[in-house]
Amino acid sequence: MFKPVTPRVSFPKLEEEILRFWQKEGIFKKSLERNKGKKGFIFYEGPPTANGKPGTHHVLARSFKDIVCRLKTMQGFLVERKGGWDTHGLPVELEVEKQLGISGKQDILSLKSDPKKSDLENQVDSIEHFNKLCRENVFKYVEDWKEITDRVGFWIDMDRSYVTLDNSYIESVWWALKKIWEKGLLVQDYKVAPYCPRCGTPLSSHEVALGYKNNVPDPSVYVKFELVNEPGTFFLVWTTTPWTLPGNVALAVGEGIKYAKIKVGKDKLILAKSRINEIIRESYELEKDLTAKDLVGKSYKPLYQFFKYDKKAHYVVEAAFATEDEGTGIVHTAVMYGEEDFELGKKLDLPMKHLVNNKGEFVPEAGSFAGKFVKKADKDITTDLEKEGLLYKSETIKHTYPFCWRCETPLLYYALESWFIKTTAVKDKLIKNNQKINWVPSHVKKGRMGEWLESLKDWNLSRNRFWGTPLPVWKCPKGHIKVVGSAKEIGLDISSKELDLHRPFIDQVPVICGECKEKMFRVSEVIDVWFDSGSMPFAQWHYPFENDQTFKDWYPADYICEAMDQTRGWFYTLLAIATLLEKAGEVKEGYPYKNVISLGLVLDERGQKMSKSRGNVVDPWEVINVAGADAMRWYFFSSTGAGNEYRFSVRLVEDMIKRFLLILWNSYVFFTTYANIDNWKPGKETTKKENMLDGWILSELDRLVEKVSSDLNHYSVTAASRRIEDFVVNRLSTWYLRRSRDKVGPARQDSETKEGFYQTTYEVLTVLTKLLAPFTPFISEKIYKGLTSSLSVHLEEWPKSKKRYRAEYEELMGKARLIATLGHAKRKEAKIKVRQPLKKIFLPSEYEIPKDYLDLALDELNIKEAEFTKAKEISLDTKITKDLEAEGRARELIREVQEARKKAGVSFDEKVEVYLPSWPKKYEELIKKETLADKIVKEKELRVVEARK
Repeated sequence: MFKPVTPRVSFPKLEEEILRFWQKEGIFKKSLERNKGKKGFIFYEGPPTANGKPGTHHVLARSFKDIVCRLKTMQGFLVERKGGWDTHGLPVELEVEKQLGISGKQDILSLKSDPKKSDLENQVDSIEHFNKLCRENVFKYVEDWKEITDRVGFWIDMDRSYVTLDNSYIESVWWALKKIWEKGLLVQDYKVAPYCPRCGTPLSSHEVALGYKNNVPDPSVYVKFELVNEPGTFFLVWTTTPWTLPGNVALAVGEGIKYAKIKVGKDKLILAKSRINEIIRESYELEKDLTAKDLVGKSYKPLYQFFKYDKKAHYVVEAAFATEDEGTGIVHTAVMYGEEDFELGKKLDLPMKHLVNNKGEFVPEAGSFAGKFVKKADKDITTDLEKEGLLYKSETIKHTYPFCWRCETPLLYYALESWFIKTTAVKDKLIKNNQKINWVPSHVKKGRMGEWLESLKDWNLSRNRFWGTPLPVWKCPKGHIKVVGSAKEIGLDISSKELDLHRPFIDQVPVICGECKEKMFRVSEVIDVWFDSGSMPFAQWHYPFENDQTFKDWYPADYICEAMDQTRGWFYTLLAIATLLEKAGEVKEGYPYKNVISLGLVLDERGQKMSKSRGNVVDPWEVINVAGADAMRWYFFSSTGAGNEYRFSVRLVEDMIKRFLLILWNSYVFFTTYANIDNWKPGKETTKKENMLDGWILSELDRLVEKVSSDLNHYSVTAASRRIEDFVVNRLSTWYLRRSRDKVGPARQDSETKEGFYQTTYEVLTVLTKLLAPFTPFISEKIYKGLTSSLSVHLEEWPKSKKRYRAEYEELMGKARLIATLGHAKRKEAKIKVRQPLKKIFLPSEYEIPKDYLDLALDELNIKEAEFTKAKEISLDTKITKDLEAEGRARELIREVQEARKKAGVSFDEKVEVYLPSWPKKYEELIKKETLADKIVKEKELRVVEARK
């Protein structure tokens, strides 16, 4: 006997029950022990930051990580899953700033103020206090992460997680940086970098990629620069950053661009000829055609003269970045606030002076603009230029602009001294290594990732912040440099519990310079937090200081998975660091992962990005508590392909339950209910006459196993989930079980037919639950344990196709199902319920199939007979005779009696007495047979009672 199952199921309660069972029996641990000594399948966990609560998008990623790990475990691989925590960087610092009610570096450096101590001592105390709070804040929400990780069924070892703040992890990162330095790929340089004035630090290009915003309003101004020797003649220049105009030192024109001088009112304007009609909205007179060579070298009057330059300035130069695609074909350059401008300035020896400080404010020399934040000064500068008669026109545009990925401050492109990794030196190797990776979706390889690598820039590594892995660079007063690759190199013992490699302690560790014997001290910068996370393949093992073989066994990863934005985050930094270490001869393969699934964004139901300000954020617990984790997982797997955006809400997940999970559950309920009624038990299969319906579903099952296995082996999770859903809904439930109902139950006496049905359905359900185990681990466990005596479905082997393919069954059954589908559509069109029998259906001759198959279609349609005709379309005989009407009424009564039986709590195999107001006498025996009624008695209202024994 199977344990009785109710159709009224609460999936959240079911899952909590299974969770308790897994924990009690240690099923995750047993699944690992089962495959000890077998070939490993290597999975890397992208380390989350635990100082914020996990969101819906984290459940998405954890679901896709888990499904592949569970699959590979069932396929016989040893899949050890080590957790990790990302603990450094701006995310943590900003959270602590918020808690303290402060903002920016100066506030941090002023946290401690002891009049008995020097300013430097107070700053050291402030950094120590701040970093202590950062360390405490790092694990603020670890328990929340553990709870939701367990609740969604993501099996991962969080007890021995790697942590990026550990001394051992930091030491491995230092080792890697030293190897990069020894190859001449770690350099200090002065150049323009994306800079956050609020955080007071430069960012890397991959960090910038995380913070772009679309449709950002910015000024669009056309400014007039008057020529020195031609009063009344102006170069017309366009910019969207008016704040850079006070720092202008040159104007750039493009070789090959045709320019023109035109007269507009009293002014004469010079601009690209192709842009005149785009910009000039008033009548003008063409005075002269010009070339770039005609303009190069001409001097113009500066808009502002806040500095006296000791180098030549304010003249026209030629530059490749001056084009006629937009603007006026003449570009203003401030040198200090643009990458191409800066390179041009170095090439031509233009003046290089900052008019803006590292807070993004104008310096005292900037007159009325002094102290103003540059983006807020745009309006003042525009107004000032208009007053001076130097503004041609001012508009507002909406464009894409970079913001700090953490504090959302608009970034500035700002010249400063930073430490860079010369990733451009290994660009070709990076591109080749990327080609060796299987990207899902495949277009990411050449698209998002490939294009990123093609436009690669050097990695801006250093950060002028506090809580992070210290840059392992020591300098002496004479400028000699030592890059440290281990704690031992500077006399520190990594095993000491007192050791802390963070600031400010590490800043005070002196080293004697090997060249001049002076004391060397560490530079103040920490490193980009993304270098931390990208170092996890080796740093999680404290390689190369220990675990040499373990690292080699775990490298490269077979599989990783994160959101699409990690293409230019963790995915890139993993690849970049591995390629750099390959260049250094430290790893053989420069691709650190073989397969990667890149997931799309989770949006709200209307396709809007979730945000607290919009009030459309969906708490994952809200969905889990209402619909369950399996429902949430299945929605993510089946709703759209990996890489696409997910529209998400509680309602959408609940709709999916009705569409799939309840149909699966009710198929299980149907089987166990009737198997118990007929006292059927699984055991040794008996020889049975092959039934076309049984043969067909087993053929379809074997094809399903083969195709789902292939899909998952190619990381096509959505394709696999949709195949399973189609099988369960359209083949198993809607066709096989519906067409088999007449074979089972106490009213049926054909034991051979029953045996065939039960054996077949039992096999289908047990194989299905194995296929579903990686997708929906909870409901699969519940059903499998209900069907078998096995401890857990997650300790079973992945099913293999028995290859019982019967093409003739599939072809003929496909035609029968098509007839049923088209027939149902005609019934719906005629507004005739299926319970109402009809006499005949007229079928085109192309639909002619053997009688057994045709009878299945007719039975499904509740139609007596079929007639094949030369017509091209199906049609119905919709005439309802009195006899057909009576039979229809009888079938409706059978349904109502069965519902009344359920409400009365009478089991399906119990004899009953039925009381009815009326019933078609001709079909009384049919009603009694179908409802197991001993007798039918006339009474005012329908009711059902157990028959007297």
